[in-house]
Amino acid sequence: MLANEQALIEAINQTMPFGKYAGRKLIELPEPYLVWFHGQGFPDSKLGAQLALMYEVKLNGLEKMLRPLVK
Repeated sequence: MLANEQALIEAINQTMPFGKYAGRKLIELPEPYLVWFHGQGFPDSKLGAQLALMYEVKLNGLEKMLRPLVK
């Protein structure tokens, strides 16, 4: 498996560690929440990069295609 594929699978299955949506997989976060993060700036961390990736996934309508990768 390529590094990019592994990073995508990890991001999809990462659990949100804080806030209103704590405990949800990042792929399950509502798009408006990710849009808000995009406007505020994603955290400078691995989680921030994963949130930015989920933002792009949802922005481009790829969520349904990636759902089978949720563990």
